[in-house]
Amino acid sequence: MDNQVQREFEKAKSKNKHERYEAYCKILEATEETVDWAYEVWDQLVEDLTHQDNHVRSQAAQYLANLSKSDPEQRILRDFPKLWTVTKDEKFVTARHSLQSVWKVGLAGNQPKDMVMKHMVDRFHQCTEEKNYTLIRSDIIQNMRNLYDILDEEEIKETAMELIATVDEKKYKKKYEAIWK
Repeated sequence: MDNQVQREFEKAKSKNKHERYEAYCKILEATEETVDWAYEVWDQLVEDLTHQDNHVRSQAAQYLANLSKSDPEQRILRDFPKLWTVTKDEKFVTARHSLQSVWKVGLAGNQPKDMVMKHMVDRFHQCTEEKNYTLIRSDIIQNMRNLYDILDEEEIKETAMELIATVDEKKYKKKYEAIWK
């Protein structure tokens, strides 16, 4: 890892809100591409998934999702349950940011893709008891759209359409369908 990226990880834990946010953006940008330093931060990020500060949990989840494509050992298969837990965080904004990034795990290969798809399908069916479940469902459908746009696998689209077909409320069904237009 170069010194600049290392400094950004240090700044990401700064007390200065502006400095922290700037570092967060730079780390997300750096992890959009495959990197060779993922394992230098991996274990700390997994540990941060249970940090007392919800911002740290959210960022760790987003960084890990991004870094999963830089994970030739496929550690994400072992650590995914911990990442998925943050998508159900007590702080809804933390849960939502984590859920909105989790689709990127699906870019790490067939096994991670199948795993993240299964979790999203199960969550789509089970989340109706959760507060803001329509937003959760919308995020899941958007996640599938994001995966489909990159991987161009018809099975992803078919799964999303099958989920949308189970929705009874017309207003939300239309909203979810609009994601695929």
